Amino acid sequence: MTNIRTNLLSGVLFGGILSLSVGGAALAVEPKTATDTTKAANQAVLNELPFNDRTDFENAQRGFITRPDVLTIKDKDGNIVWDLEPYKDFIALDRPAPDTVNPSLWRNAQLNMQYGLYQVSENIYQVRGYDISNITYVRTDNGWIVFDPLTAVETAKAAHELITDELGFRPVVAVIYSHSHVDHYAGVKGIVSEDDVKAGKVQILAPEGFMEHAISELVIAGNAMSRRAVFMYGAVLPKSPEGQVNAGLGQTNATGTISLIAPTREIKETGEEVVIDGVRMEFQMTPGTEAPAEMNTYFPEMKALWMAENATHTLHNLYTLRGAQVRDGLSWAKGLNKTIELYPDAEVRFQSHHWPMWGNENIMEHLRNQRDMYKYIHDQSVRMLNTGMTSAEIAENMTPPPTIDHVWANRGYYGSKRHDAKAVYQRYMGWYDSNPSNLDPLPPVEGAARYVDYMGGEAAILDKARNDFAAGNYRWVAEVLKHVVFANPDNADAKMLLADAFEQLGYQAESGPWRNEYLQGAYELRNGVPTAGGVNSASPDTIRAMPPEMLFDYLAVRLNAEKAADKKIALQVVFSDLDQSYGLVVEDGVLNTVTNLNGKSDATVTLEKATLDSIQLGETTLQKSIDNGDVTIDGNQQAFSDFLGLIDSFPFWFNIVTP
Repeated sequence: MTNIRTNLLSGVLFGGILSLSVGGAALAVEPKTATDTTKAANQAVLNELPFNDRTDFENAQRGFITRPDVLTIKDKDGNIVWDLEPYKDFIALDRPAPDTVNPSLWRNAQLNMQYGLYQVSENIYQVRGYDISNITYVRTDNGWIVFDPLTAVETAKAAHELITDELGFRPVVAVIYSHSHVDHYAGVKGIVSEDDVKAGKVQILAPEGFMEHAISELVIAGNAMSRRAVFMYGAVLPKSPEGQVNAGLGQTNATGTISLIAPTREIKETGEEVVIDGVRMEFQMTPGTEAPAEMNTYFPEMKALWMAENATHTLHNLYTLRGAQVRDGLSWAKGLNKTIELYPDAEVRFQSHHWPMWGNENIMEHLRNQRDMYKYIHDQSVRMLNTGMTSAEIAENMTPPPTIDHVWANRGYYGSKRHDAKAVYQRYMGWYDSNPSNLDPLPPVEGAARYVDYMGGEAAILDKARNDFAAGNYRWVAEVLKHVVFANPDNADAKMLLADAFEQLGYQAESGPWRNEYLQGAYELRNGVPTAGGVNSASPDTIRAMPPEMLFDYLAVRLNAEKAADKKIALQVVFSDLDQSYGLVVEDGVLNTVTNLNGKSDATVTLEKATLDSIQLGETTLQKSIDNGDVTIDGNQQAFSDFLGLIDSFPFWFNIVTP
């Protein structure tokens, strides 16, 4: 991806979302300290959970080989794309949790800070802490099979250099993408070249449907997901005890260059075996679990089980806060159950985030615990919704037994029981709770004005909210003051008190994304919505990998219906390099792709697909492409220009916590 950088932000897509990091942003309003209520809430966590269990710390450090003293990775222009150094200033194994961080989340951050090159077993190595995900190396007879080459070319290249410097050069003979999220494939060009793949020197394996899902999730709703991801990952927050501490799955997301090389082989069935350079692998297909296209891998001779992202050391998301299609908790649980049945003799378990586990009994217990947590959330959410409970009521009553709830790997560092329960409700019931009051509510601004009027006006609400804040009722303060802010976004007192409530909720949050959501909301209330930076959420490699049908679907969601309402445009688009032709019809504010225009086109546009990609990415213009012969138009040239003029570019910094 072409980096779009300013003095404030740089961006790159992660799992279909944008992750942003701050470069020297100064806070206009300093964060506050933890209140007594927050201190008491965090102390309760210390008293409740088994902090004396240090097994994860032993496992996270086991097999350590080497690490650089300083881990700051830059791109070719000198821009920082990954930096652990700010975290080292305040996170260390011997430091207790600050009052402003949930102790359980602090523990997770301490574990995620264990970075460098590690040996997992005799022929398996991982580089951890160079990205939000791990890059894994399996030694073959003559080289390496690499699993999940990180988010960015720069971080993958740096990790590859680390293992090469320590263990010597070995060629990469295969790359395996475990699933279709960007932090598991987009660094591929940092370790192999596309020419070597085309020449057959490197195989690339992926689960069936990988390309479709990898591309579509990045693009169709990418802009809104990207903006919302600023909240989920706390992109504008400083790395500090009062700011962004981590992201649950890892410390944060890498920024840098997204690349993509298409698989040379898709794995389609559970039980399918592949032997590459002396290494035998057996695959388990797990579509519709953590990703729409995903697979686990077992190495029978090594008794080593690669769990992709289906089992990590956190409760995962059935719904991601940045927005995405809801995942199926029942399928996830069934997939883990199948893993237990298929590979009961596994002696080492490793995956694309966090640290490995060793010992058959430990591994099976871990898989059972995660299976049972997803199954519990699914089954009990469905049970409660069948009694008439709403999603909010179900979330409030989602209380798994301590036997699975107090297991460290089931804690909600990335997902959470509450929003996963709501995801189950959404999957089965949708957004509507069948209460007619909620069928057609007023939009936020108009509704807020009426709420404020009914509640006695802004001053009266603020007086009550201050009392509730003092009593530690932060959830209610947040609920009430959003109406004051939406009714009058110029009410500075309301915004500051709402920010204070968000801040304390963030300090108490066990989930990294929940903490970031609250603290990012507080930041924007206090400092305003950033205006610098922003990113085209569809990277060039992704756009170019789109088949024409998907590209036209993407253009269709960018069609400005108001501008197109009275337009009738019919274009025949001929891709000379693909020997394919498509009809595009704009009518009634809709763009449709048809197979046959029956000779009724306004113009026939002939070009290579790469040229259309470049035009809509802004890398060139239509006129330049016509002038240099890359585009020829037979018929009404203005019709194609008019069509391109109807395609919107989305604003990145839309408001979220203010109207």
